[in-house]
Amino acid sequence: MTAKIFSAKPLSLYADRMPKAEPAAAPLPVAPAKPATREKAAPTAAKAAPKVVAKPAPKAGVQAAKAAPRRAVTALPSGEGGLRLVPIQRLAQGGRWRVEAMRSYADPVLYWFTRGQGRITVGGITRGYGAHNAIFIPAGAMHGFEAGPQSYGTALFFGRGEDLGLPREPLHLRIRDAIPQAELSGILDHIQREIDAARPGHDRAARHYLGLLSVWLERHAGAAEAGRSDAYHRLARRYSELLEHGYRSGQGVAGYARELGVTPTHLTRVCKKTCGRSASDLLHDRLIFEARRLLLETRLPVARVSEELGFTSPAYFTRAFQKRTGRTPSAFRKAP
Repeated sequence: MTAKIFSAKPLSLYADRMPKAEPAAAPLPVAPAKPATREKAAPTAAKAAPKVVAKPAPKAGVQAAKAAPRRAVTALPSGEGGLRLVPIQRLAQGGRWRVEAMRSYADPVLYWFTRGQGRITVGGITRGYGAHNAIFIPAGAMHGFEAGPQSYGTALFFGRGEDLGLPREPLHLRIRDAIPQAELSGILDHIQREIDAARPGHDRAARHYLGLLSVWLERHAGAAEAGRSDAYHRLARRYSELLEHGYRSGQGVAGYARELGVTPTHLTRVCKKTCGRSASDLLHDRLIFEARRLLLETRLPVARVSEELGFTSPAYFTRAFQKRTGRTPSAFRKAP
């Protein structure tokens, strides 16, 4: 299906953070995509700065421009930007969907679990995690994890614009020796201390500690849990990448399967084997997470949220959202 190009009021008119709580949700399929050919537009179209383009999109990268005027989908940033450390449990405040649903961040993140256990899904592949597991997620990588009441640790968001030589692929490190455990915890403590300090050069000092952390990751990358390279895992990772770049387009699983050269049935079979969810579940999970975020963090009207996410109509979006979360979009936004 061709990507949408919006020409409406700037999203900045609606920007306003309104954090709210939300209960656990029940699964529901989202509307099937309209039968059309997915346009392979330039990949930067959905990665542009968070501003809504008021003019028709340029012809470059848009091969079906002869149709009615379309409007570009503009992704709002998922992270707050800037270097910050957040306790694992605080990430789940306002609803466990904030960590369990499939989503991505605009900046790299390192999860350092010091207690507890659960499962984490990265790139369509699910693994278990436990105490003293360090999991590095590159910017834009789709993931989600269980955060139970006994899960403790720290999430380090690296911020954007830093050239630290960080890994380009996810890393899952199971740190069993006490010395590297203490090294990592010590680096994170130093970073937090510099962030909190008002001493001269504290920001520069924090960046130097980030460099040390990058070296720590490099030194331990050889011990990372190797990602399986069989056909099922390769296909799941590729689907996850396509989904993260195109989930706003309105395309359904059949369209992604066509791009991957497989049948929807086979794609679903692969996803169930690699992460225990169907291909449709992953797509809908990503969509509803973004819908919740837009409803809570902006003042976009419900109809505009529906349009941004590629739903065929606001009515269908409302039904889909309510079936998945137990509330209508308006009720979710107003809930305390």
